[in-house]
Amino acid sequence: MSDSSPLPPVRLISEAELARDALSTPLLARAARLARWAGPGTLVDAGGGLVDEQLPAAAELLGLTGDDAAACASEAWRVAVDTGLVEITDEENGAVAPGEELALLTGGSPHDVLAVWLAALETVLADASVPDLDDLIDAMDADGGHVDFSQLDFDPEREAAFLDGVLGNLYLLTVGEDGPVDAAVPLPALAASMIVPGDAAEPSNDMLEQISDAMMRLDDQFRLLEPIGLVSYRPVDEALMRDADESGGTAGAEGSGGAGGSEEGAAASADDTEVARYGMVRLTPLGLYGLRARLLEAGFTAPAVGDLADKGADALLDGSAGYGPQAARAETEHWLARREPVAAARELLAAARGSDAGAPLRRLRCQQALSLVGDQAEPAVREVLDDAELGGLARVWLTELGATDVPPPSEAMIFWLTIDTLAAQLAAEGNSEELQALVEGLAQQHSGFFAAAWRVEHPATPDVLEAMGRLHPDKRVAKEARKAAFKARSQQGG
Repeated sequence: MSDSSPLPPVRLISEAELARDALSTPLLARAARLARWAGPGTLVDAGGGLVDEQLPAAAELLGLTGDDAAACASEAWRVAVDTGLVEITDEENGAVAPGEELALLTGGSPHDVLAVWLAALETVLADASVPDLDDLIDAMDADGGHVDFSQLDFDPEREAAFLDGVLGNLYLLTVGEDGPVDAAVPLPALAASMIVPGDAAEPSNDMLEQISDAMMRLDDQFRLLEPIGLVSYRPVDEALMRDADESGGTAGAEGSGGAGGSEEGAAASADDTEVARYGMVRLTPLGLYGLRARLLEAGFTAPAVGDLADKGADALLDGSAGYGPQAARAETEHWLARREPVAAARELLAAARGSDAGAPLRRLRCQQALSLVGDQAEPAVREVLDDAELGGLARVWLTELGATDVPPPSEAMIFWLTIDTLAAQLAAEGNSEELQALVEGLAQQHSGFFAAAWRVEHPATPDVLEAMGRLHPDKRVAKEARKAAFKARSQQGG
């Protein structure tokens, strides 16, 4: 995943709702309880962890039982220390007290609570990227107490990068055009997204083995990440892992094939059940917030719907240019909600002007935004009827509104608007089927279109005509479009 191109915009719930979710996560709630329990008699070792003698009391306080009770209490304590919920007051004697951050969980703003949660998330992610404790002990240098990672075939930086990549792919799979995708992602698919090249027809046997190994690592990691609220996770079926251990192999990674025939519905349901046995993971709303925060910290452009609400119309039109239709509409609705309709329409129209490469798409987004304003935008739209760049847009908008006194456009304006619209569609969708249909329709309806179009004084004319030549299925028409493009480029000195 490149950090240079913007990621799809995510729709987040409010910070107040996110803060409530953060406070209710099992791990942060346990860390807060231990922080309130900590006092002068609570002792820690040199690393800041609770001394072994106090782990049973901490586990009892948290209501933890079973073989993992002490380990879970130790993990919650480590989160409390790392987030500042607990402060070490006497390093020499290992004494502690509640930290300053603890008050933020009850008296701070939602943003303050989320800052504490993000710090807790970093602690858990760091823990998720280290090997099993038994493996670490085996690799410990008996003399110096250092870990020889070469014995583990383990590279801490590589492992952390792999987990980051997996979470980045999960983020991309979750952020959809219609908002966060609620469906869980099968663990084999997530592992394969990191291992199988995009151009591979199907995974090789070696890739399948790597996927299986990755699934087992991810199963352990997602079990750790669920208590902090990052994901909702259905673990790999224990029976699959027992079968793999008994056979000396790894859990299967192939998943199930498609279903067909008269029992298609039942077969599909059976397939879903079988796939779920290999693990299913879903980012929570809090997880979306957390991963976006980490992506921003790492230098990625990771927009969220609503980011542009307080910015000018130029930022709205340019910033939402790469959004899908639903996200662009939602962003525009946020922006319009804070403005008076006529003033908003005037600001949008002013921002839509320009001859740069992004101007056609700005004008398309402007027209879409004006449709959300509705008939209250009419006074502002009528003011630009004589504008060379906005007059065509204004006529189309007023006609769609139902106005009957719209002055007819000149032929030059019609051709200019056609080129501008095609340029905007190219920028928004690329070589889509819809654009191809539009190109075919234009060439069919106007037999002399290319003879006139190359003369249009629009910066995008050569590129639009080249695209028409590329998209039109009729070789004769395509050749005519390419010739017109050459003439247009020559006319513009290109």
